Formats: sequence, structure tokens, C-alpha cells
Amino acid sequence: MNNKLRRMLDSYNLSSFIASFSAIIIGLLFGLIVLIFTNPGQAFAGFRTILSGGFSGGSRGFGNIFYIATPLIMTGLSVGFAFKTGLFNIGASGQLIVGAYVSVVIGVYCTGLGQFQWVLAILGGMAAGALWASITGLLKAYLNVHEVITSIMMNYIGMHLVNSLVVQTVFDSLRNQSSNVAKTAYIPTMGLDKLFRGSSLNAGFFIAVFFVLVIYIILKKTVFGYELIACGHNPDASKYAGINAKRNIVLSMTIAGGLAGIAGSLIFLANTGKHIEVLDVLAAEGFTGIPVALLGLSNPLGILLSAIFIGYITLGGFYMQLYDFVPEIIDIIIASIIYFSAFALIVKKLLAFFKLRMNSRGKQRSEEKPTTVKEE
Repeated sequence: MNNKLRRMLDSYNLSSFIASFSAIIIGLLFGLIVLIFTNPGQAFAGFRTILSGGFSGGSRGFGNIFYIATPLIMTGLSVGFAFKTGLFNIGASGQLIVGAYVSVVIGVYCTGLGQFQWVLAILGGMAAGALWASITGLLKAYLNVHEVITSIMMNYIGMHLVNSLVVQTVFDSLRNQSSNVAKTAYIPTMGLDKLFRGSSLNAGFFIAVFFVLVIYIILKKTVFGYELIACGHNPDASKYAGINAKRNIVLSMTIAGGLAGIAGSLIFLANTGKHIEVLDVLAAEGFTGIPVALLGLSNPLGILLSAIFIGYITLGGFYMQLYDFVPEIIDIIIASIIYFSAFALIVKKLLAFFKLRMNSRGKQRSEEKPTTVKEE
């Protein structure tokens, strides 16, 4: 029995699943406590509604789960990729909005591209996000300025810069937001609007899944990914081994910024009526990418699943309007799950400690086992 338990603990995937699942359960239970304190009579009915998620809305709700998850997959990948390479990209919001602005500009003005306009708009958003994040990477690599400080600053610089540029270039003064992009700049639905009638799902979800696979291959199957991870774990040893640590820091932040920039493109080219509003508010999707990455333990496949889960409970919270709860209650519940997502790392460390104790006990018992000497 002990050997079987030890083998289970040795499984990285199993321990990762247990850690993330524990964070979700604790976060949901905390949310239930909040519901009970705010409205005891309808707490359990409301909680069941949250747990039912998008299934309450039929095919429309099911499609909207994946629509909500689409930008979260990209920002989760952005944060998770940086985590894997030893960096904390807290600047996904700034990278997202800068990428979104460039995508919208291309979507408004580059109408001569025809059906390829949306492709160029997404590539433009990716390039803008990558360029914006590379500033943080350069400051980290060559001036040793911590990426958390610079990326937070770049969030606000990006927000205010985009607000100013929107007013000067693609401004709809009647609605205080960016203008509508051309129809050819909208991401195609590829029949998903018919499969999930009434939902906002489009091909952006497939684009996000494509990048999940790309990042997974880079990190797990390439020398380049190995070098990035090695530099993140031990820059000095990597330098001794001949790996250019400074170059890899810049490349890591650049790739992370490109992923966040794509998230901005997928939001504002989705033909759902969303525009860049001239407000002093950071993009929430950028910060939500942090718990998505934490729940997914920075594994691209785990990030995909955790983003879908966040989309699931977000849509479930939409139906909380059927009860006497203020709309902000779902934000509190999601925030509690976000808070406890850090608990996943603690659980993983406890599992590793427990595994180490079991291994040491097994070794001690094998050493204490009496040996028989054959008599001549």
C-alpha cells in the first residue's frame, strides 16, 4: 500500500491536479460562506446556479463559456510562459491593450486587405504586445530592474497612451470609445454561431488552442524552450553552460507580451460590440491571466482547462441575477478562487514533502531489515 501511494505521489501530473483541485474547492466553499452571510435564504440555490455554469443556458451558454475563456487562455499563457522561464509578467494588461489598439487601427483603416484584414490585425496586435513587453525584458536583462516593477508601470503607461491615441486616431466621440472596425476585420465564426446559436463564440477559440499547442511544444520539445527554462531556474549555471541568459530573458518577455497582445485582438475583433473605452481602467483579462496560470501550474494544457473553468463559473454568475444578489457577488466569488489559487502551490509543496518523508521512511526500513547469513 505504501509503495502504491509513493508511486502516486511521484506522479507530477497527479500532484498538480490535486493542488489545483484543492484550490478550486476551497475557493468555492469560501464563496458559499459569502453567499450564506449576504443572503441565507437563497444562498444554496444561488450556489447551485454557479456550479451549473453555462449549462443553464443550453447551447448558447455552452458556447459562451468558450468565448469568455478565449482571451483568458492567451493571458494565462502569457503569464504562465513567463513563470516557466523564471519571470513574473504582471504586465499582461498593458500588453493586451496596446495589442488591442494596433488591431483596432488595422481593423479600421486597412480595408484594402479584404478577407485577410483580420489576420493582419491579429498579427499586428501580437507584434505590438511583444514590442511593449520587450522593454521590460531589456530593463531586466541589461539593467537588472525587476520585471514586476517595470511591468506594473508599463501597464499604466500603456493604458494612458492608448487612451490618448484612440482619441487622436479612431475615436467615436458620441460613445467615448474606439470606432467600429470593418466587417472584414472581424474574426470569422466558422459556423460556430450556428452550432451554438446565440453565443458569441468564434474562431478565436481555435486560435487560442493553437497557441496552447505551440507553447507546449516550445517548452517541452525544443532546445530553445529548455534553454529558457534553464535560465529561469539558474541564470548563473546557464551562463556557465554557454547559454545567453540576457538574450533569453528578453525573448521570454517578448513572447509573453505577444501572447497577451493576441488576447487583446481576440477581444476587440470578435464582433460582440466591445470597443476600447477611454477610461482609466486596466484590462481585467490581463490580471485574470495570473490565477489562470496559477491554477494551471503554468502548464499550457492546464492553463487551457483552468481558463475554461473560470469562463464556466463566470457565466454561472451571470444567472445569479435571478436571485436577490448584487451583480458584484460573482466577482467576490471569483476573487476568492483567485486568492486561493496561490494555495495550489502550497498543496504541491506539501505533497512533495510528504513524498520525501515516505521515501526516507522506506529507505530507513530497507536498511534496518535484518540480513540472514547462510551457515556453512
